[in-house]
Amino acid sequence: MTDRLSQQLEERRNQRRITFCSAVADAGLAFSTDSHAARALVEAFGFSEFVANNCIRHPQMAVELMDSADLLRPYETDQMARHLASRLQAMAPATPEETAEQRLVPLKTALRHFRRREMVRIAIRDLAGLSRLDETMADLSALAQTAIDGALTILYDRLCQTVGTPGDNSGNPQRLVVLGMGKLGAGELNFSSDVDLIFAFPCAGETRGRPRALSNEAFFTRLCRLLIQAIGDSTAEGFVFRVDARLRPFGDSGPLVMTFDHMEDYYQSQGREWERYALIKAKVVAGDAAAGKELLDRLRPFVFRRYLDFGVFESLREMKQKISAEVRRKRLDDNIKLGSGGIREIEFFGQMFQLIRGGVLPALQQPAIQTVLTVLASEGYVPPAVSRELIEAYRFLRNSEHRLQEACDQQTHALPTDPLARLELARAMGFFTWDAYLTVLNRHRNQVATHFAGLLAVEAASSTDPGSAVVARLADAWTASLTTAERCQLLEKAGFTESATAAHLLESFMAEPGTRAMSGAGKRRLDRLIPRVLEAAVKCDEPETVLQRVLQLLKQIQQRISYLSLLIEYPTALTHLIRLVGASPWIAAFLSRHPVLLDELLDPRTLYTPPDAAALKTSLAHQLASVPDGDPEYQMEALRIFRQINTLRVAASDITSVLPLMKVSDHLTWIAETVLEAVVDICWAHLVARHGRPTCTLNGKPCDKGFAVIGYGKLGGLELGYASDLDLVFLHAADSGETVGGRQPIDNTHFFARLGQRVVHMLSAHTAAGTLYETDMRLRPNGSSGILVSHVDGYDSYQMEKAWTWEHQALIRARPITGDAALLNAFSAIRRRVLRLPRDPERLKTEVRDMRERMRENRLTVKPGQFDIKEDTGALIDIEFIVQYLVLRHAATHAELTRWTDNVRLLQTLAETGIVDNVNAYRLRQAYLIYRAAMHRRNLREGATQVDARRFQHLRAFVQRFWQKTLSAV
Repeated sequence: MTDRLSQQLEERRNQRRITFCSAVADAGLAFSTDSHAARALVEAFGFSEFVANNCIRHPQMAVELMDSADLLRPYETDQMARHLASRLQAMAPATPEETAEQRLVPLKTALRHFRRREMVRIAIRDLAGLSRLDETMADLSALAQTAIDGALTILYDRLCQTVGTPGDNSGNPQRLVVLGMGKLGAGELNFSSDVDLIFAFPCAGETRGRPRALSNEAFFTRLCRLLIQAIGDSTAEGFVFRVDARLRPFGDSGPLVMTFDHMEDYYQSQGREWERYALIKAKVVAGDAAAGKELLDRLRPFVFRRYLDFGVFESLREMKQKISAEVRRKRLDDNIKLGSGGIREIEFFGQMFQLIRGGVLPALQQPAIQTVLTVLASEGYVPPAVSRELIEAYRFLRNSEHRLQEACDQQTHALPTDPLARLELARAMGFFTWDAYLTVLNRHRNQVATHFAGLLAVEAASSTDPGSAVVARLADAWTASLTTAERCQLLEKAGFTESATAAHLLESFMAEPGTRAMSGAGKRRLDRLIPRVLEAAVKCDEPETVLQRVLQLLKQIQQRISYLSLLIEYPTALTHLIRLVGASPWIAAFLSRHPVLLDELLDPRTLYTPPDAAALKTSLAHQLASVPDGDPEYQMEALRIFRQINTLRVAASDITSVLPLMKVSDHLTWIAETVLEAVVDICWAHLVARHGRPTCTLNGKPCDKGFAVIGYGKLGGLELGYASDLDLVFLHAADSGETVGGRQPIDNTHFFARLGQRVVHMLSAHTAAGTLYETDMRLRPNGSSGILVSHVDGYDSYQMEKAWTWEHQALIRARPITGDAALLNAFSAIRRRVLRLPRDPERLKTEVRDMRERMRENRLTVKPGQFDIKEDTGALIDIEFIVQYLVLRHAATHAELTRWTDNVRLLQTLAETGIVDNVNAYRLRQAYLIYRAAMHRRNLREGATQVDARRFQHLRAFVQRFWQKTLSAV
């Protein structure tokens, strides 16, 4: 059977070749039958009636294609446009009286001749194996885009000549914007595709330059109709592309073209999820590109929500169900686009993630599906194997689609039933038999169908699950019209020991204005979520406390119903939420302020495994690299979300005892260091782009950046907590003179002043995503009255000659964070030199003791019977002052005391040098760690630092005795 069919295919190819050669000879033309181009042409004859018929009818076109070598090489970027331009220039010049409608006649002919040549070229290259799928899709998309833009230019110019030029109220001319949707917008057009177009113009106005003015709307409506005719009308020469304009606002019943404002208003007020889905692939394909970019920027918030949009789940599930129902109803088993495991399901897979996550992951704001699938794998949202299988299936299915359509230039996606057509398709795809092709096709489609079926799967509770009965009772406790006593009874049966408290919490939440004002969709989601919250809370040790914290969080996020959907769709996320907020009210409040972090609850592998310093830098660099066009707003948001995500991971690991206290501070410090480095780099790049680079010298050698960030306090001492400020000092090494290489040179010192201001602003500015870090710059020379960024020489002089003892105490905990390596080393040298200055012991003791008393007077307000574990006598800060005194007292003779900035290692060094005996050093270190741990736990639980005075009595007494021994007046 296969041999007979193979013979028929070969005979058909030979007959087409012979007929073509005769047509060439009859036209008085000639070509080399042994050339590479001729062999490619004959190869395509075996698979495409479309190619053969057009070459036979237009032998001059075919010979020109072979002679031009266009068959053998990919096009350059603008080559398609050059080909069309030459055809349009060959048209007879327009007369002054010629209308746009009259100009349409020769334009249609030129466009169709252009289309014929380029489609034949594309088909030959594809069928002969001279181009890969990506080139074929790009050429088809470029052909459509070039034809639309070329036609629009001619029609717009002619219409302006005859009826006037449209403009705004200031007289500025306006042009049409043509958005390509679907495969055209993504650069993935298939061989016989429609083109989906949406038309828009900037604003209302009227035409100028002619006696009778037209409204802009009338002008552009007429222009769009002409353009559709130029591209889509079927003439004796065929058509260029079928045009579908039904994706526009209001569809067929809406205006053909709209202003930007009206279009934006429509999408923001009436836009549906399927329209967001469609706009993912929107691209300006013709007309005013700059204005089109502005329009797409205005529509982006509708398409890509600036938060994780889990609220789209129900709409996506409905779309998926419609796809599956259509496959069953229309029996689309043989349809490689719409059938099960087809192209549409692959595209839906990628676009679902784009709708949900595209707003917070700019890398997903790509129209091309293969790029999207690659990003999903690289970001960890789908396994690499799934991404690879979908991409391979997509390429196989799209190649099959092209071979089907190239046969007769027909818009078909159905596999052939005729045996000869089947073998032709198999051979065009590189298979010897239909069965061999079908085996591979089915493997790809089965893989796609499996992955598609797993999307948006609902975890249905079994009717025999005892938990389902509990949830049903708890649903009544929330949704039913009950008295308080009845609600208490239901909650008590469910396991709430303080059912009256739980009932009061529910009823108060019901009465919240935000709850009452929720949309119908929001209330339905809340009705599904609250019973699950109650079921999870009742299993905790303090169910009423957990319920109160979760309801407080829901109160903050209930207007963002997408977050409610996340907790419904992912039961594991709700489980982790209950666990975390039950352990820490601080985490509950943190999630309330930053609900975008709820997404982190989906993956326990990352939630309880905070990355180390190197991984943090790699992660942030990757996220910032995906920020579109270095957008400052996006950068600030990306930095804030990065800090919040990683802080949550540390807190989750902390309360579950995955990390010990010292490691918690290490991780929080690494996060701050990573952020600071990125912020300095961003601010530096911005200022250099505007003003040029400052010239800097240190010790007679030129510096790189000449800027350094020094961390003091908890940052310097590697003891950051969750809510710690950043104590910072900025240094520079600027030479006198101005910056070089920028548009607006400024004085070098002014450059660094602006750099410091910009860094502080980027850290502390409050945005929709919150604040990055609060900063405290008061430890710089001369405090708040001093300049923000000090020259390193001035800083050196100040520390050596003017600084107070308390400033030298602060310097003990100072260390370089980020910036110019030479300047960081210079700071370290200054620090060592200052700390090793000889000091009068008694004077030092007096100044340290006096400073501690002043601090205690200003900060300590302890109640009777209470002990403040931070500020009280014998508490944590007393230990810090003891360490600082001993370092300043002995560093002149023990250089090793200047090495560390954290108290634990400083105490170890004091023991190693014999300044403090091993027993006392150990006891001080243990007291310090116990105090820190207690404060840390109380901070997580949002408790005060004051405890019952009977706690820590022995620790406190020991620290007080050591204080007296070390720092008391003689």
